[in-house]
Amino acid sequence: MNYYFNKTINGTFEEVIDRVTQALKEEGFGILTEIDIKETLKKKLDVDFKKYRILGACNPPYAHKALLAEDKVGTMLPCNVIVQEVAARVIEVAAVNPMSSMQAVDNDALKGIAQEITLKLENVIEKL
Repeated sequence: MNYYFNKTINGTFEEVIDRVTQALKEEGFGILTEIDIKETLKKKLDVDFKKYRILGACNPPYAHKALLAEDKVGTMLPCNVIVQEVAARVIEVAAVNPMSSMQAVDNDALKGIAQEITLKLENVIEKL
């Protein structure tokens, strides 16, 4: 089982961020965090890096269910989605596979929740 789903699409980096954000919204996710890796590495290490952003996506009803089933599952939240520029106007989008990460948790109640979130994130990637 792969630990992520991905797709490469054409467009500007910011256009793809907008498309990903909209596709996530359509599946009930909001963006809780946004980490600009390029900016952070430049600021902290003075190194140049490609455009690369980590979006921390959360679907509140599912996060609530998961936390009720397993209070330590918050260590795996939110669901990360990365957007990275692999070439000019060629952008890769990848999302964590919740089924893969949840294998580490021995809790049957989480399996159904992880399956549903997995389907939603797969839909996001497919729609792009």
